[in-house]
Amino acid sequence: MATTFAWGNTEASGPLRRLPIELAPPGPDEVLLEVLYCGLCHSDLLHIDEVRPSDAPPAVAGHEVIGRVVEVGDGVDSALIGSVRGLGFVAGTCRHCRYCLSGRQTLCDNLEMTVVGRPGGFASHVKAHQDWVIPIPKALDPASAGPLFCAGITVFEPLFSAGISPTASVAVIGVGGLGHLAVQLARAWGCEVTGITTNAAKSDEIRGLGAHHVVLLPELAQQAGSYDLILNTSDHALDWDAVVGALAPQGCLHQLGLCPSPIPLKVLPFVKGNLSFRSSLTSTPAATSLFLEFCARHEIEALVEVLPMAEINTAIDRLRHGDVRYRFVLQGPA
Repeated sequence: MATTFAWGNTEASGPLRRLPIELAPPGPDEVLLEVLYCGLCHSDLLHIDEVRPSDAPPAVAGHEVIGRVVEVGDGVDSALIGSVRGLGFVAGTCRHCRYCLSGRQTLCDNLEMTVVGRPGGFASHVKAHQDWVIPIPKALDPASAGPLFCAGITVFEPLFSAGISPTASVAVIGVGGLGHLAVQLARAWGCEVTGITTNAAKSDEIRGLGAHHVVLLPELAQQAGSYDLILNTSDHALDWDAVVGALAPQGCLHQLGLCPSPIPLKVLPFVKGNLSFRSSLTSTPAATSLFLEFCARHEIEALVEVLPMAEINTAIDRLRHGDVRYRFVLQGPA
């Protein structure tokens, strides 16, 4: 066991404190990353606010990690030591179930999350299975690459796995941490892109990210039959009739925001229009590698504000109040 340091809390919603934690050496198939940068995701707030007995003390969030490999376990090529890699929401899977063997690792029953039951990336070091620490293309800046491993791959997955056509019309509801990347990706994918926002003052920003059009959320009902794909990054209750009504025939509503309340959807529009409702969490290591290459090729990057790890409580408070354009990254060491 080695003593490392992490920013964690021992009570729900409490401020994070810098605490020593004991971290076992990497086991078989594992690597130890020295954390260089870690993005702050809205779902980290859920982890911080709902401390589980398995996580405390302390509960350590952070799952948009850029780190340097400093130690490897049995079965891992020692040549990885010194390389800079990224780690997202998933830290490991069983590697032998039918989902893992068929390249659908995110469906593994024994999926290990980076921040559940183990300390995450708001720390000096973090461990993960080697499959899930992904090389970063040289063209990507490590300081802004962390959010690509959660926010970025989360919005890439609907385009990639569903085989969205470059001729499709795509709408993004909520142009924030996820949405600002979704707009860039859909534009680079070749789609006609509409950013849907509640803030008219952001219209020029959203167009600058690549949107062809900007629509205010209350005006969505006027866009009936317009979109082949709607990516909803919002976790708020919406006018769901207007959202579904904005789908073109055979269109898809892909829900990414973690809505705390049920989503009431009427069946008839789905039957009549041959519509679909999908959702997803993240993507596989192979798809993540392709995604990073896509970002490097098209110069897609997260727009970030970098703060020292010691200012993590400031970043959390500002995120709670929506005071960020568009993602915080905490710079180590912890």
